[in-house]
Amino acid sequence: MNAIEHPIPYASWETRGFWEGAGRGELVLQRCSSCGLVQHRPRGLCAHCLDSADLEHFVASGAGSIYSFTVTEQNQAKGFAEACPYVMAFVTLDEGPRLLSVVVECEPDDVAIGSRVEVTYVKQDRDDRETFAIPVFRLS
Repeated sequence: MNAIEHPIPYASWETRGFWEGAGRGELVLQRCSSCGLVQHRPRGLCAHCLDSADLEHFVASGAGSIYSFTVTEQNQAKGFAEACPYVMAFVTLDEGPRLLSVVVECEPDDVAIGSRVEVTYVKQDRDDRETFAIPVFRLS
């Protein structure tokens, strides 16, 4: 498989902690101090109790398991078409949230529902002095 050329992410005020963490090689999630919910995608408030004052960022383990996946055989999007076939998967993190990501460094036939995975990062060359990376997963 060829590597996917991921688009450059834009960091809003809500997502900046996630993208900066990925640039450091850390999977940063949010946890609500009021109700304990761990959430992803980053938001300005808790998706469960709607409390915005008690959100904290923390570094997750980066470990999880494949919840569901598909082998993408064709994609016309720039950067993705050249990488086919590749595995897109919903990964259930050990902390609870699910992330949609790519499974790398394996053959598509090696991936199965329930397979254990760990996060790794695709660094990006940028011209704006930001240090971001794309979290992807590999079989563990």
